[in-house]
Amino acid sequence: MNKRPTIIDVAKQAGVSKSTVARVMSGGEHVSSKVVDLVEAAAKEIGYQRNNLAVSMRSGRSGLIGIVVPDISNPFWAEVARGSQDAAISAQSSLLIFSSDWQAEREQKHLQALINTRVDGIILNKISDTGGQGDLEELGAPSLLLGTTAELYPNKSSVGSDINQGVQVALDYLTDRGHAMPKLILGSERRLARAKFVTAVNQYYIDRDIDPTNIETEDGAYTVDGGKAAMAKILERHTGGHLTIFAANDLMALGAILEARSAGLNCPKDVSVMGFDGIPAGEFCDPPLTTVGKPAREIGIQSLRTLHRLIEGEDAVSKQRLACTLVERGSVLNRSPKLKLAQTG
Repeated sequence: MNKRPTIIDVAKQAGVSKSTVARVMSGGEHVSSKVVDLVEAAAKEIGYQRNNLAVSMRSGRSGLIGIVVPDISNPFWAEVARGSQDAAISAQSSLLIFSSDWQAEREQKHLQALINTRVDGIILNKISDTGGQGDLEELGAPSLLLGTTAELYPNKSSVGSDINQGVQVALDYLTDRGHAMPKLILGSERRLARAKFVTAVNQYYIDRDIDPTNIETEDGAYTVDGGKAAMAKILERHTGGHLTIFAANDLMALGAILEARSAGLNCPKDVSVMGFDGIPAGEFCDPPLTTVGKPAREIGIQSLRTLHRLIEGEDAVSKQRLACTLVERGSVLNRSPKLKLAQTG
């Protein structure tokens, strides 16, 4: 029976010490890229594979990271998970992905499963808005928060998109194209994310000496069907003229476009729709959805990297808010005579 190669064999093959191989395999610092390449080439040549069980027994770590997102079927959250997965691979960790489906009870079950698995750390978009540090400390592993509810935990590190900046990008775009206050399609009233979005919209107009109290809103689920249902209610009240919609996520925006089409309206001729997320599906609808893109994959990458620093003992609280970007497509009508003149001139 052939003996399984060990780090001693790798060291001999690479012409370096056993301790150097160990540092390279653990991703340690103070090793030159030349030595790393040499060790990795030697390991590949002799067929060496790390014994992760032995490593975890020595280090007290499992090499596993858990992430719990609210809806893995939403392309935004799938992209966040993908970013964390990519970063985990680079860090020689494995990622366990769970979806809470916006259910607090299911979230707790997933967290318990991760604790039982003895993961090294947990990335969590906490769906319950109760706040309080104790429930997270009871996890027994370093944790990092995603999403708006992270604001309820001032002493916990978090990564997310800059909602205020993203809302400003969207409303600046609408204003420049001659649209007054848009009607808002929002998520459930039970979500802190809804309040954050509405607050950002209100503050935008207050900063410009415009009274936001007359902004029309309609609540729904963060889904295509939720957007369709909310849009149907808005159309029931609509008395004519061009209609401008700003949806709190892209799935609802896509639903709004579908409902407008079912009502015999043309987008963007009759109805302009602005989304908020930047999911790939927006590019393939008719018309393609103009939206504000959140840096979903980068959120996932930075979350994993920050969590690893916490696992290594870093105790500084990090609150990262990543900038959003405008994704201009075809669902918003240009109603500004000045802008039209500038574009044709």
